[in-house]
Amino acid sequence: MGVSPLAGAALLAALGLAAQADPLRIATFSPDLSRDGPGLLLRDLGRKDAQIDTVVQVLAETRPDILLLTHFDWDYEDSALDAFAARLAQAGLDYPHRFAARPNSGMATGLDLNADGRLGTADDAQGFGTFSGQGGMAILSRHPIGPVKDYTDFLWRDLPDNLMPPLPEEVAAIRRLSSTAHWDAVVTVAGRPLHLLAMSATPPVFDGPEDLNGRRNHDELAFWLHHLPDGPFVLAGNLNLDPLDSEGRPEALARIMAHVTDPLPRSAGGAAAKGGVNDGHRGDPALDTGDWPDDKPPGNLRVDYVLPARPLKVLDSGVFWPAEGPLAKAALAASAHRLVWVDLDWPPAP
Repeated sequence: MGVSPLAGAALLAALGLAAQADPLRIATFSPDLSRDGPGLLLRDLGRKDAQIDTVVQVLAETRPDILLLTHFDWDYEDSALDAFAARLAQAGLDYPHRFAARPNSGMATGLDLNADGRLGTADDAQGFGTFSGQGGMAILSRHPIGPVKDYTDFLWRDLPDNLMPPLPEEVAAIRRLSSTAHWDAVVTVAGRPLHLLAMSATPPVFDGPEDLNGRRNHDELAFWLHHLPDGPFVLAGNLNLDPLDSEGRPEALARIMAHVTDPLPRSAGGAAAKGGVNDGHRGDPALDTGDWPDDKPPGNLRVDYVLPARPLKVLDSGVFWPAEGPLAKAALAASAHRLVWVDLDWPPAP
């Protein structure tokens, strides 16, 4: 005769032994749930959409407990986020706790930030975007979220030792650091707080010799060096920076690594994705999380990260990128990015 879970827990307690807690899975995913106009993502979530179906399939296979979505359109009433959560619930994934806030992407400034003589273009927003909320972020969780410190309005020039290039005074006075957002979201799991440091950085390309985007990408990550919480944390998101390949300034990432554990999540699909410009890369292809065309730069890169604070115990990690089969096709159709997950032993030992 079997022993019920409750009876088993009681027996362990009587023997003075602790029950083994399930791993806490934290994931970041950039599923390209962004559209060309406001309300279009909500429209697509309300009808049959093959790309959205594959995103749901990827999440149903990996089943994160805490999920950061990047490149997800924000709206004032969180209608798209609620609709997406409903789609996930239909697939057996229940995320009763969710958070989203207005990002800098698409937020109009009224200034000609890129000095091209035109106002109101995507480059004139606080973060690149054609409408407010385009390509934002969202957190979905099985566990309560809050409080959340939202640093999205932090000015670039206020970052100590910033790399901001010389800008007109009226631009420097309003230019925010975050191209999307910076959040410190406390998630309470088993009665213990875990800080999710969430971000999505600008790619360090698409600029000129002033290297504005490269400098901003560096400083968006360097921001956390001045705002690490006292308690346990996980830094997660699309950092848009490979430590070895393509463009970018990896110094801030190297400094962050002194405070975290890099689980080096791997995939069989990434390891097998060779050829073209990828063959000239220095990094391990199994660590790649971005799958771009192989016939021109940048090729495949590691740009998405889940980095737990050093005292936390990592049990397992991975990049969802199967080498073959239906799930490999789903990962390919969902996004150019691959989901990255890390399993933690939680709650941490006292």
